[in-house]
Amino acid sequence: MTGRLSVQFAHGLESGPGSSKALYLAERFDAVTPRMPTSDFEECVRIHAARVREAPPDVLVGSSFGGAVVLALLDRGLYRGPVVLLAAAHRHYRVPERIPEGVAAVIVHGTRDDVVDVEGSRALSRTGTPGKVELVIVDDEHRLASLLEGDALERHVRRAFELSL
Repeated sequence: MTGRLSVQFAHGLESGPGSSKALYLAERFDAVTPRMPTSDFEECVRIHAARVREAPPDVLVGSSFGGAVVLALLDRGLYRGPVVLLAAAHRHYRVPERIPEGVAAVIVHGTRDDVVDVEGSRALSRTGTPGKVELVIVDDEHRLASLLEGDALERHVRRAFELSL
């Protein structure tokens, strides 16, 4: 692997391509953040599936609503690469709570999240291939703003990629 990692970001409901997470990822990686009409979950899955087919990323990152979109892609077999899931809202969208066998995943959740229950991330981390799925619990709220201080989010993205090797 030479050059910068490519990252595809699935943003949250109150976010978009110009969000702080999207800009952070764009500064550190060859990152793309497709705009999603967050009122239509299935359309968001289609948008990300099309982008994955067009240019498969080294790592797919999903935040909250976007985490549910990423898990739907995994569940449907539309993507099998490494993922970073930030307070994934999969339970809100009835997406199966599982990481497919062989998929590398770093799951990050805040202890003070009052939007998405951390128990969903804990349960999700117990699925998949042992040694390829890691759970990181941080002292933060739902937005996980602390990940943008320094290189925390960057480390999680690189860790997901390393777990996939």
